[in-house]
Amino acid sequence: MEKSKLYTRTGDLGTTSLVGGKRIRKDDTRLEAYGTIDEFSSFLGAVLSDPDCPPHEKETLLGIQNMLFNLGGYLASEVNENGENAVWVLTDDDLKALEHEIDRLDSETPKVNAFVLPGGTPLSAKAHIARSVCRRAERRILTLAEREYVDPLLISYVNRLSDYLFILARYFNHIAGIDEIIWHR
Repeated sequence: MEKSKLYTRTGDLGTTSLVGGKRIRKDDTRLEAYGTIDEFSSFLGAVLSDPDCPPHEKETLLGIQNMLFNLGGYLASEVNENGENAVWVLTDDDLKALEHEIDRLDSETPKVNAFVLPGGTPLSAKAHIARSVCRRAERRILTLAEREYVDPLLISYVNRLSDYLFILARYFNHIAGIDEIIWHR
């Protein structure tokens, strides 16, 4: 069997295909939304590949990456007239599981009553970068949601992911014995 070519040339004129075959411009709001989810997942890959990332957090992050692939598929698919999407997989239980992880990390991390600046350990810095890309993905999804239906659960989940990454970055500094970098006016 011959290996398929990596390049197809179908996007050479600035368009790409949605799931189902409809062609859209590569700067379309929908593509910006799922493209930023893909970028976010890549930054999570940097966190995952760091040798200092603990096993439980690696497992959680890998699950999140898998979910992000599903969310990207949802965003790359048009919603039908009933607001349904054939590739939808996110549930309230997924959101609750993420909130459970946030609560767990928060309970293991000292409280702070100040604004925290990104940094500390390289692993924490990577988590902060992923958090900021997650926030951009959220903004792109909200822009798409102004134009057409996006399931509110997806918006909530992505919002919660940035909360998770904030406490994860703090947790990484904590377990490394590194003090938070606090903002000073």
